[in-house]
Amino acid sequence: MLKVMNNNLQLAISSWAESDSAPDTDPGSRFWHGTAPIYLTANSYGKEVPGHRTEVRSRWTSENLYFLFLCPYEQLHLRPDPLLTAKTWELWNWDVAEIFIGSHSDPIHRYKEFEMSPQSEWLDLDIDLHQPDKIADHAWSSGFQVEARVEAEENIWYAFMRIPYASVESGPAAAGNELRINFFRSQGPIPLELAWQAPQQASFHAPEKFGTLQLVL
Repeated sequence: MLKVMNNNLQLAISSWAESDSAPDTDPGSRFWHGTAPIYLTANSYGKEVPGHRTEVRSRWTSENLYFLFLCPYEQLHLRPDPLLTAKTWELWNWDVAEIFIGSHSDPIHRYKEFEMSPQSEWLDLDIDLHQPDKIADHAWSSGFQVEARVEAEENIWYAFMRIPYASVESGPAAAGNELRINFFRSQGPIPLELAWQAPQQASFHAPEKFGTLQLVL
């Protein structure tokens, strides 16, 4: 698989995969080989955060989008008694990796939010910023799948997400497609936050600051 290099700091590349994958948190695996990473190195206001350089990789098939986060940490902040069979509301109050992603065919205030924890807890949300609680449909379910792996000796955790393409955009997945996207992390008991494209505010919900995810062969 060709590794795509691009100097556009607002562009993330998702590389084509010939077949779908089971959950894979190994960045050295065949599935993730050759993907072009982007990095989260700064906080929500663009200030560099030493020691927490977070790597994100992406792949796509005709059915799914795939993401892998490599998350260095100092101290994990985990929710007691994790629930893995249903959404974990307010998961953002704990250690999480997050993706905000939307279609260009939708209004800027409409997009999807995907979160997961080092314990494989998850939350998917249909966002509408015009609603008082920012949620368009509380019953919405994307059908996305997550898997986490913590390497305590290395102080790093890995986050795998498989997101059905149809949950993000109504049309087919195809090379050249572009989606609006941003990546975030919250880490530690005194939250340390990282953003790919800095929202320049306390809330991550700043769609005008999103970058672009481009699907490539």
